Amino acid sequence: MTTRTIPVLPPQAALSGVWVALLVISAWAGCLILNFFWEVSWTSPVSYLRILLQTHLFTGLFITAHDAMHGSVAPRHPKLNHAIGKLATLLFIFNSYKLLRPKHYKHHRHVASEQDPDFHKEGHESFWRWYFDFLKEYLTWWQILLAAVTFNLLAIWIPQENLILYWVVPSLLSTFQLFYFGTYLPHKGEHEPGNQHKARSQDKNHLWAFVSCYFFGYHFEHHDAPATAWWRLWRLK
Repeated sequence: MTTRTIPVLPPQAALSGVWVALLVISAWAGCLILNFFWEVSWTSPVSYLRILLQTHLFTGLFITAHDAMHGSVAPRHPKLNHAIGKLATLLFIFNSYKLLRPKHYKHHRHVASEQDPDFHKEGHESFWRWYFDFLKEYLTWWQILLAAVTFNLLAIWIPQENLILYWVVPSLLSTFQLFYFGTYLPHKGEHEPGNQHKARSQDKNHLWAFVSCYFFGYHFEHHDAPATAWWRLWRLK
């Protein structure tokens, strides 16, 4: 088994992760506000491209929170690191950083086993059954209630059509994106006996790796170096 050497961030780059995280959060918020007041045209491809962009930015929120769980948003400033993680999970339809963080650590400790909260239950390796098990593992009634209340409050000022197309639909699509590229493809099926992380990586293609799921298709590399921020993960491929 080889030991991977991870480049250490120089002192002047210690807050680079903070700026990247704020860029993702700002892009998500800015696009969402613009989309709320965009005149929807069902015949214009731009309306659908906006859904895809907002989906990608929702995924970016979760990836930012994920980096915070591993301490890579602000490595030398843990309070700031976790504050940004909590904000990102809250914006991702009221997820709880406090609940997600220990579950994600459990995933890394017990990857692809019965103790892994992200892994399929016995006999449920089919894609859709595994996906719904994945959702049930992380969705809470409080989260659904807060989302419903927020939707109805926002609907006072924002057209419901825009809320559904650019807030509700992208948030759901992003769960699919995260599951497919970050859980299902890397961990499904059998793995080589020497694969200690029970994870596989997509072929090297940095553009597709970013577009598909912020480089998390390079999943073996993530498990091999979990403290590496998403925007540096491509260097390990």
